[in-house]
Amino acid sequence: MDLRGRVALVTGGAVRVGRALALALAEGGARVAIHYHASAAEARTAVRDAQAVGADAWAVQADLGRPDAPDALVDAVAAHFGALDVLVNSAAIMWRTPLSEITVEQWDAMFALNLRAPFFCARAAARVMGERGGVIVNIADLAGLESWSAYIPHGTSKAGVIHMTRALAHALAPKIRVNAIAPGTVLLPTDWSEDDAAHLVRTTPLRRLGEPADVARAMLYLIEADYVTGEVLVVDGGRSVR
Repeated sequence: MDLRGRVALVTGGAVRVGRALALALAEGGARVAIHYHASAAEARTAVRDAQAVGADAWAVQADLGRPDAPDALVDAVAAHFGALDVLVNSAAIMWRTPLSEITVEQWDAMFALNLRAPFFCARAAARVMGERGGVIVNIADLAGLESWSAYIPHGTSKAGVIHMTRALAHALAPKIRVNAIAPGTVLLPTDWSEDDAAHLVRTTPLRRLGEPADVARAMLYLIEADYVTGEVLVVDGGRSVR
């Protein structure tokens, strides 16, 4: 897919990895809708940075934890730009939840944003894309493929994203391709220490942490690879094979 002039929506596109994905699409010539929930200032900055490379960019607010938000968000983007060609489901929350401390409220919040919202965003995007077709890229997580005992709800929700990706790829073919990326450590959680980072470096075969740009390159590949659907591209420096 030639990104020039194409319309892309990145959920959670104002901060962290989502920001890198939105800016990579902007640099590729896409018209980018940068979704945010509470990060209004960061979204405005991301829009300015996208515009600085010549992109048509727009910040759009939505609380994707609300059941009605995905359809409203996709419709707003389609109304603003007149189309939707690429959806990147990046918005998510990752909380450390030791088994004895997990609450029902935490479980429900993570599943609402990490799994329910991407599914209904994808369904709404498919409706808008229609016969014209398009591409959906879901951001999963290495935690969806491994067992992280302190992050069970998060990992379970991301395992759901992986299954959802494969099922949607089948359901939406041949017009719409659906793939996922499972990043390893490309940005440390804010509550992790330098010792945590050093341990990850030592135990990663490529002996370094990743960067958001690594995920952005994977996203661009999956957008352009028109004979790839239903795949999960692991970007983890080899941690999953250690």
